[in-house]
Order: sequence, then C-alpha cells, then structure tokens
Amino acid sequence: MEKIIDLNKTVFELCSDDPAVKDILADLGFTDITKPGMLQTAGRFMTIPKGAKLKKIDMETIKKKFTDLGYAVK
Repeated sequence: MEKIIDLNKTVFELCSDDPAVKDILADLGFTDITKPGMLQTAGRFMTIPKGAKLKKIDMETIKKKFTDLGYAVK
C-alpha cells in the first residue's frame, strides 16, 4: 500500500493515520509535536504548510523528506 501525505489534512489526522509521521515531522524541526498534548490541541487545526510557515521550514525540504521515505505527497 502506498503511503500518502495529504497536505490539506491536519497534523492530527496525518499522525492518526500513520504514527511514523510524528517522528518524521519532529526530525524536520517540528519539535513541539512531541510535547504532551500538542498533537491533541494545535495538531487538530494545524496543517503541515501552516506549521512550516510558522517555523520557517521550507516546504520543498518537507516534501523531499517524505518522498525520500517512500511517501506520495498530495
């Protein structure tokens, strides 16, 4: 089964669908995601593009990381 990252979904939805996403995002610089409760609160409305803008992380870097790990970015 192909792994898909839908950038329109919230971080909470993505991590619920695939728990590995949380570790990948943490590696990319979204360190707050590992704090207790963050996924349940901010993660429910935050998307990866919104978070990237907030953290000043390049979207191309994020897309490349996911494609390198076998994900299809939507």
